[in-house]
Amino acid sequence: MRIAILGGDGFVGWPTCLHLSAQGHEVHILDNLSRRWIDTELGVQSLTPMDSIQERSRIWKEVTGETIRFHLIDLSREYERLRQWLADHRPDAIVHFAEQRAAPYSMKSDRHKVYTVNNNVNATHNLLAAMVEAGLDAHLVHLGTMGVYGYSSVGAPIPEGYLDVQIDTPSGPRTQEILYPTRPGSVYHMTKSLDQILFQFYAQNDGLRITDLHQGIVWGTHTDQTRRHEQLINRFDYDGDYGTVLNRFLIQAAIDYPLTVHGTGGQTRAFIHIQDSVRCIELALRDAPARGDRVKIFNQMTETHRVRDLAQLVAKLTGAQVKFLPNPRKEADENDLIVKNDQFLALGLEPTTLAEGLLSEVVDVARKFAHRIDRTRVPAVSAWTRDIARRVERDPEGKALKSVS
Repeated sequence: MRIAILGGDGFVGWPTCLHLSAQGHEVHILDNLSRRWIDTELGVQSLTPMDSIQERSRIWKEVTGETIRFHLIDLSREYERLRQWLADHRPDAIVHFAEQRAAPYSMKSDRHKVYTVNNNVNATHNLLAAMVEAGLDAHLVHLGTMGVYGYSSVGAPIPEGYLDVQIDTPSGPRTQEILYPTRPGSVYHMTKSLDQILFQFYAQNDGLRITDLHQGIVWGTHTDQTRRHEQLINRFDYDGDYGTVLNRFLIQAAIDYPLTVHGTGGQTRAFIHIQDSVRCIELALRDAPARGDRVKIFNQMTETHRVRDLAQLVAKLTGAQVKFLPNPRKEADENDLIVKNDQFLALGLEPTTLAEGLLSEVVDVARKFAHRIDRTRVPAVSAWTRDIARRVERDPEGKALKSVS
């Protein structure tokens, strides 16, 4: 297949490009490289050294003989270029990663909130409109998030996208299928909730074939393909805005920094290893809906854990200390999370779980590149509200962590 991967320079996008290229697909990356500019804005860099996207692609060609093509396009601002590219290249499938992906970054300030909405929602809508105008019958696979559902306890498994409800009507009760209600916990999660509505409309109105993947928190850094050359290594974020919780714990352990657990640590999250993430993209591409079908929704996760339990697991493995700090997020102190992921299991996914060897591998990567870490960027200080911002200025002992403007 000819596959366009939007946001293919990113944390999940790059290993997905390599995975699909290794299978013989013709891969095109469309990206505006905004994630690299955000590194500059934040004054932080990937733990792992990253070459330019052109150099990465050259190394991949050298190692495998396969070509990955790069196209510099801003999907949220350059609608005409996007529409023309789709009309000219006519991909068989499109994988959409091209959104600002960090909840803390989306809550840093009003400017970051506006940027996240403009970038994410415009990119998604421009893509859908361009597919219709180009007359393109490509299968669109979108990477969403489990976070659209929020993190409150409902006492029942979260289904894969849809829920049957009973409605009272004048003629008696009637059953109707609806999207499972969203309860986004940040501006970032809100944009993913809005994406869902856009997908529903374009599927029913224009017959677009769409799969929406509600993904858990990704951990790990290597896939089978990134191990093939040191310059193919994936990016690895450790800072308080972009670092995912388990990867951050493993990096903190590697540099003898206390594992930072926010609040009680009773937050339950869904997780997936980066190798499973790219495998799920492959499985979703193989299982395309037919034209006229409803949007297909998968829960892309393999296990759930409480944050404090993860911290204790990493502490036991590495000997690290655990430190509890004020929670910068507006969320429940404790929650349960039960998630159905039957569809991917039925398609043949063999889940990668929190094996000690894989955790140690991440620690080894962190230690190798520990000299690149700026310890001042490790704390998570982007707060959800102004009241919370004032509270997280100080740690439980009363010592200032960081001034908040």
